[in-house]
Amino acid sequence: MVVIDCGTLVDGRADDPLSDARIVVDEETITAVGPQEAVDVPDGHDHVSYPDSTVIPGLIDAHVHLQGSRSMDPMEWVTEGDALCAARATADLRDLLAAGFTSVRDVGSTTGLGLRGAVESGDVPGPRVYTSGQSISQTAGHGDSHSLPYEWAADAGLGISTLADGPAECRKAARKQIREGVDSLKIMTTGGVLSERDAPDQSQFTDAEIAAMTEEAHRVGIPVASHAQGAAGIKSALRNGVDTIEHGFYIDDEAVDLLLSTDATFVPTLAIMHRIVEHGDDHGVPEHGLRKAREAYDAHRESVRKAYDAGVPIALGTDFLGPDLVPHGENAMEAELFVEEIGMSEMEAIQAGTRVAARTVPDDDLGTVESGQRADLVVLDENPLDDISAVRESVAAVYARGEKA
Repeated sequence: MVVIDCGTLVDGRADDPLSDARIVVDEETITAVGPQEAVDVPDGHDHVSYPDSTVIPGLIDAHVHLQGSRSMDPMEWVTEGDALCAARATADLRDLLAAGFTSVRDVGSTTGLGLRGAVESGDVPGPRVYTSGQSISQTAGHGDSHSLPYEWAADAGLGISTLADGPAECRKAARKQIREGVDSLKIMTTGGVLSERDAPDQSQFTDAEIAAMTEEAHRVGIPVASHAQGAAGIKSALRNGVDTIEHGFYIDDEAVDLLLSTDATFVPTLAIMHRIVEHGDDHGVPEHGLRKAREAYDAHRESVRKAYDAGVPIALGTDFLGPDLVPHGENAMEAELFVEEIGMSEMEAIQAGTRVAARTVPDDDLGTVESGQRADLVVLDENPLDDISAVRESVAAVYARGEKA
């Protein structure tokens, strides 16, 4: 048992912080939270005090790829071996945990399932991993490797996506992922930026194909995330049961209404677009990726503002991969962009990376500092309510599963 006192507590739920707070942790669970004078200190405890620090819930990145990538060239993502990728990804997990990320949602990798097991067993330090395994793409879709021979790209073991066409194949692809024990499904309902021969506004998968995959996932109680950038593909995904919209470059009013009526969560991944547009040409981003990112950049930010103004739940997710341009460990810059580019308050940005991001995973006991929740905490030397950059620059200590990392 450990008792943690702090000068300021941001619990992920309340709109106002709590001063001079106390958190009681028993093994991996928070058992009491409140003002120090109101929460008794149990006997036989360890007592830690951070009188000048702010404690927030453990951060959650709701959109990462734990593939151990070190290049922005998608061709390298499909040609590097899983052993090398997994070894690199273990270093990424350490960086994520040190940066205050105690949970991540991996939405497309060949290594996520193994990494999840290694973290759960304690063999590898890192955040809790929720993974979709490989994402599911149509042929010629965002997850296809367009310049490879079809026979190579269609190999289910090649790259971070598997291909499926027609409702029956899509249903079977979903069942195969479920058989592997994934925590969610990731599908592609539009083209994208880094895929070679499609575009963000092009819809992918038919309604029947999308419905087949969401039906299979929901039958076993796991959510479905959709890579969806154009308005038509966003709306097709939502009408057919998808739970989270990833990226959302071109959201229109009808899409906003669907996000609200279906209670879906929007994971905009501003950070990767910002990095590609600002620095992508210095880091080997293919020319087609640079062009499409630049074309979509203003619309992307406007779409996020539109969703935010309407009250759509918006979660922190970066789409970071591991290369120098988008390294794991700097993921909290998404919260900074929420404040600087979208107009969120600092409190709303923190909640986006905690309570709201927790909506994207199947567990319901993380994302806030409350009794009964998992004991995932981040201690910050500076108050992020004064300057949101503290979530990235002032991490002093991280507690994961009740233990100091």
